[in-house]
Amino acid sequence: MTAGGATGALLDVRGLEKRFGGIVATDRVDLAVGAGEVHALIGPNGAGKTTLVAQLAGQLASDRGRIVFDGADITALPAHVRARRGLVRSFQITRLFRSANVVENVALAVQAVSGTSLRAWTPVTQDAALFERAHALLDEIGLAAKASFDVAALSHGERRALEVGMTLASRPKLMLLDEPMAGMGPEESMRMEALVGRLRAVGAVLLIEHDVDAVFRLADRVSVLVGGRVIASGAPDAVRRDPAVIAAYLGDDGVAGQSR
Repeated sequence: MTAGGATGALLDVRGLEKRFGGIVATDRVDLAVGAGEVHALIGPNGAGKTTLVAQLAGQLASDRGRIVFDGADITALPAHVRARRGLVRSFQITRLFRSANVVENVALAVQAVSGTSLRAWTPVTQDAALFERAHALLDEIGLAAKASFDVAALSHGERRALEVGMTLASRPKLMLLDEPMAGMGPEESMRMEALVGRLRAVGAVLLIEHDVDAVFRLADRVSVLVGGRVIASGAPDAVRRDPAVIAAYLGDDGVAGQSR
């Protein structure tokens, strides 16, 4: 099983490297993500997954390699320009405004990408189109019933879902999700899993997640990062049976060990 880029992919990464002194965090990484695809990136703790996502988002400059997104070389572009082009890192780049309620948070995100003035909490009737879009996004992420709630009243999982909704305001082509289910109980994890699955209809997703069972249910393709290198990439069932992946990460029972 090869771990290479692909001509015509929405995201095509070739030979990406990042070093911190003598430590190689990502080592000649090749990765391709297709349009409308949920592509999972898994591997043990310290494998370089979060470093790679930061490189893709533009928050860390790469030492070597090339990143092509939607047909254009974005390797040298800053994070905010990548975001405007549709490559968005969720959770790390969004911020919840605790002085605002749920729908107002989403309305602010809609305003930020539309350029429409919110005029410091003018009545909803005066910003009808903006709030209509905000309510539609809340419906997409399953929080329509909590539009008027304070952010502080939301559970951990609901706040994460709200952050996804705020990211969706920019109509991203590719969302980078770094452990969206971290810290969630079983019910919240199931809801987030369902939400990530629905994001296919919006754009592609590159998902980092330690819940291996969720990964293999969700992903169209899986890449395994070990020691900064992609050791396998392909269909979930093939990756799960790959001897190198079993030896380095999953174990004989197909379940991740210490890093889960």
